[in-house]
Amino acid sequence: MVRFFLIFLSVQAVLFGVEMLNPVQAAVVTPWTGWLAQASAAIAHLIDPTVISHGRVLQQSAPPYFGVSIEAGCNGVEATIVLIAAILAFPSGWKMKLWGIGLGFVAVQGVNLIRIVSLFFLGQWSFKVFEFAHLYMWQALIMLDVLVVWLLWMRYVARRDPGGHASATPVTV
Repeated sequence: MVRFFLIFLSVQAVLFGVEMLNPVQAAVVTPWTGWLAQASAAIAHLIDPTVISHGRVLQQSAPPYFGVSIEAGCNGVEATIVLIAAILAFPSGWKMKLWGIGLGFVAVQGVNLIRIVSLFFLGQWSFKVFEFAHLYMWQALIMLDVLVVWLLWMRYVARRDPGGHASATPVTV
């Protein structure tokens, strides 16, 4: 357990440090956030054809011109880092870790797309509700998503990974 937490904290420290580097921001985080805005606009466009994106901004192209900007902490990168750290810290084979990271990334980013689109429409309806959902509700739900994905992955690994150490100690979730 101590080993898990030391690896978990160390991997987070390294990945958060790397994520903050200007070259990583320019080459990975900023383009990713722009793509997230485009994908969110495409989804929102199905409901409201006036929705467009510019860079990291999702907005209406017609009155009332409401928009949201996807900032650091809202692009799912940090939540994904926490999930990656948890997966890497858990004793299992590298094949299982890579599958967990890949599927976990898709799960976290899928929920984050729902989050962004829902916040965009909530903001048009009520700024008070938008603020609550943005600052409290969705923060908790994204981290709950990370926890659930990790627990499901860990349960799967405990039952199926013959090469990892996890198979010796089954986990009941």
